[in-house]
Amino acid sequence: MFMKAAVLSIDGSKQKEIELPEVFSTKVDEALIRRAVLSIQSARLQPNSPYKGAGREYSAWYIGSRGQPAQYRTMNTEHSRLPRLKNRRQLTAGKVALVPHAVKGPAAHPPKVEKILKEKINRKEKKKAVESAIAATAMKELVKKRGHRLGNKELPIIVEDKLEQIDKTRKVTEMLEKLGLIDDVERAKQKRKLRAGKGKKRGRKYKKAKSLLIVVGKAGKISKAARNIEGVDVIEAKNLNAELLAPGAVPGRLTVWSESSLKELKGA
Repeated sequence: MFMKAAVLSIDGSKQKEIELPEVFSTKVDEALIRRAVLSIQSARLQPNSPYKGAGREYSAWYIGSRGQPAQYRTMNTEHSRLPRLKNRRQLTAGKVALVPHAVKGPAAHPPKVEKILKEKINRKEKKKAVESAIAATAMKELVKKRGHRLGNKELPIIVEDKLEQIDKTRKVTEMLEKLGLIDDVERAKQKRKLRAGKGKKRGRKYKKAKSLLIVVGKAGKISKAARNIEGVDVIEAKNLNAELLAPGAVPGRLTVWSESSLKELKGA
């Protein structure tokens, strides 16, 4: 049995009712969605490791024998039994090297390039996770659980195709006010805060909340018009993935669908 939903105009008035694609009836599998999101996130990781010779390119030794001449042995010399540099008569005489706790020593357990970072997922599982995440966007209890503010709006929220031709940020904001979704954008603005730690110097100065997702049939003017609104993302229906639909692997993102984007879902 197909569900029905109202199609709204960009001024918030109801125009008609349409049948929803079958994907909205998919069972929500949170564990599968989590795996798909982790797969996407882990694919962005880049293998790294220090230079293999770092901290080890020293001519240092440790002789654990009392029978050696005094200038060679490192036992019974009132020093810790560790490898020491050979040039004993220079400024570095007797300096410890080659061990992790020495000055300029190697890292104890550094990251290794051979470590498997990517979480693998089957193609069919990935598709099923996206379908599951789409179905979650139509469940009010899941959307509210994520913290979104939607008032008494019925889900899913479907808007006429004029939505895709909006070319000004001001007009997008006005449309969200008429649809009763501007409160969620304000919530995302209030949650923006300065990041603690070194991440501030690495291109991620602020911690930001996710607001609503706008799904369109074909990326048009609204892609640029909405990109500066806090927490709002615009994506074509054919490019949907689990991370966009369930940020942080938590399903139920507040989503606005254009009428043409639902036709894309039916054809998928």
